[in-house]
Order: sequence, then C-alpha cells, then structure tokens
Amino acid sequence: MAVFVLDKRKKPLMPCSEKRARQLLERGRAVVHRMYPFTIRLRDRVGGALQPLEVRIDPGSKSTGVAVVRKDAETDTVLHLAQIDHRGAKIRKDLQARAAFRRRRRGANLRYRAPRFDNRRRSDGWLAPSLQHRVDTTVSDVAKLRRLAPVASIAQELVRFDMQALETPEISGVEYQQGALAGYEVREYLLEKWGRCCAYCGAEGVPLQVEHIRARALGGSNRVSNLTLACGPCNQAKGAQPVEVFLARDPARLARLLAQAKRPLRDAAAVNSTRWALKTALEARFGPVRVFSGGRTKWNRSRLGVPKSHAIDAACVGEVEALRGWDAPTLVLRCTGRGSHCRTRLDRFGFPRGVLTRSKTAFGFRTGDMVRAEVPAGARAGAHVGRVAIRATGSFNIQTAAGVVQGVSHRHCRLLQRGDGYGYSFLARSA
Repeated sequence: MAVFVLDKRKKPLMPCSEKRARQLLERGRAVVHRMYPFTIRLRDRVGGALQPLEVRIDPGSKSTGVAVVRKDAETDTVLHLAQIDHRGAKIRKDLQARAAFRRRRRGANLRYRAPRFDNRRRSDGWLAPSLQHRVDTTVSDVAKLRRLAPVASIAQELVRFDMQALETPEISGVEYQQGALAGYEVREYLLEKWGRCCAYCGAEGVPLQVEHIRARALGGSNRVSNLTLACGPCNQAKGAQPVEVFLARDPARLARLLAQAKRPLRDAAAVNSTRWALKTALEARFGPVRVFSGGRTKWNRSRLGVPKSHAIDAACVGEVEALRGWDAPTLVLRCTGRGSHCRTRLDRFGFPRGVLTRSKTAFGFRTGDMVRAEVPAGARAGAHVGRVAIRATGSFNIQTAAGVVQGVSHRHCRLLQRGDGYGYSFLARSA
C-alpha cells in the first residue's frame, strides 16, 4: 500500500512505499501528517518530480469505491483503494422521524403549526438528502485525495447501463457496442432487473443464463424487454415453449414474470440519477471528468481476472489494459457524521429524556477523535486504537475494530487524528 507524501509546504508529492516512509520517519526527515489515509510530511524538501495520477470512482447505492491509479504505458498501478460506506438509510430514517414528530405537534393540543408545502422552492437537479449525501461525501473524499496526491484527472462510472445498446441491440457505429461489451451491458441490466435469481424457479446463487421469454423460434426479439434470466435446468426444460404453457401450473409466478418483463427502462435511469449529479458536482469543482459505463467496468474486471469489490471495480473503470497492485488493503470510510446540534435525546414519542452536556470537549478530546489508549494494568490492559466517545468525568469509551472498550481513563489516551465525520478500518487483502 502506497503512503501519501507532502513536501515542507504541504504540497503533494508522489506517494512512496511503506518501507521508504518508515525509513524517512526513523531518520527524522519526515513526520506523520495524517493517519487515515496514512500521510507523511517531509521536513527538508520542497517540490519534486511528479507523475500524473488518476482518481477513479465507482458510485453505488450503499458504498462507493475510490481508487488512485498511476497510468503507465501499458499497465495501470493501483496506489490507493478506498470504500466509502454511506449513511443514506440513517438520514432517511431521521427525516421520517422528524416528519412524524412535526405531524404529531400539528395534531396535538399545542400551538398550531401549519404544514409548509407551498412555500418551498427546489432548484434544478434537486436530490433527496439521503441521495445528496452520497454526492457530497464522494466529492469531499476526492478533494481530500487531491490535497494528498498530484491528481491530474478523474474517471467515473457514469451509468450502470448503456440505454442505447439496450434499446437497439443491432445499433452500429460505436465499436464497443458491436463487440463483447454489448453482452456485458445487457447481462448487468438483467441481473439488476430480475434480482439475480432464476425467473422460473427463484433459484439464487447458481449460474444464470440469458433466456428469451418468447422464444426466437416463435418470433421473439432480442430486445431487453423479451429477455430474462434462468438457471440451466429451467432453460433446458422450457426450450421453445411459450412461457404461458411452461408456467401453466404456477399462474402467480407467470403473472409476476410478465409484469416484471414490462418494467420500462426508466428503472435503470433511476439507478443512474445519483451518478449524473455526482458528475455535475465533480466537474463544477475539479473540471472535466472522464465517464464510462458499468458494463465496461465489469468487462475489464472479468478480462483481468480480479475479484469483485467496490474499490477494485473503481480501479477497473475506463480503458484498462493491465492492472497491478489491486490486492492492496482497502481503506473503509464509514460515514458517521459530526454529531448533532440537538442537546437533548428524544424518546419514541418525541419527548426529551435527558439533556446533553453543553461542552463538546473534555480533557482535550472530542467525540469522534481517533485515539490510541495504552492501559498498563487492569481488566482493560493493552493497547486500544479507535474512535473515542468522551465523558465529562474523564472515563471514555473507545470503538475499536474488535468492539467497544468502556471506562478508559483520559490519562491513557493519545490523540492520533481529529474527528472528521468518518470511522476508519481496513478490509483484508483480496484473494
């Protein structure tokens, strides 16, 4: 795993190896600038030779993959892999709770508060807060990487499905749509549409084959609305039969299959909505962004023989001939937020059940800071590294990778990195 390097004036230099970073720290030529991602700052150097790096992004619904890649003549070298775990579901749940509290206040015997629905203005491109959160956190992480490395370009998986290739399979004029990639676009869309299971028996976790609902022998077309996924035995058993005959004994499944087959392509457009907003936000802040489809990403990953993960998918975005360094550990950034401005806790009815301390700092620490606690003796003896939850009494809780360690004195804690709204951990090396 590469280590980010800054010069004496905090300008980004080329990342170095872990061994080189360790030597610079031991010789006193560098100091630790940041723990996650690990960054050192040189004390005796200003400027240096740079190579252009590229940040590649694979947006997802719950997690987004980010990779920093150095493009050479024939091989792309992965320098940094990260996975951002979003908290859109938590934001949606909080907003629903807030709406319930306001609804109750309007209906209770309290001061009347009229609902506000006709005086709100939403700008063009408005997204729900749970979706806007994904855009904001991804843009924030890209900005952080640009401060730590000489990033020259950004590549993003813009759309998961290529609409034109799906609507018109026989389209000509675009080279990749006439080659092997068109099949990946169709298959990826079918996997999403049919829930990655057999449409005829519901089998999951088995190899699935692309199947014509109305067989070609009966005049069926290659349009995506006539395609589904079936396991091998069901595909063999159906053959060229009409689907009404094959599923005559299961009318409920037949009705669901026909209804699912008629779902329009706007479902795929809904999957892509956040990615368009992300592209717009990235271009507004950092300039042009190169965009590619999800079918190309999957094609690259299958051709290169690398395992699937959010971060590795990001490294496979775009035009990739060969890839090395993909087996580096993946840094997981879990979005936790920076706390709440509300100074009370609420019960399930919306009533306050306690008052929080007014001061957010205790003994120089704040909740969310990364600390290292070395407890010399007792039931909690040992070294503990993680995010701290403070108390005014000085007895802290530390959230480590193994669990929560409670009742650690502030005297044993040493600050590693100020809280920035994220929790950090590492995924194991990919097999």
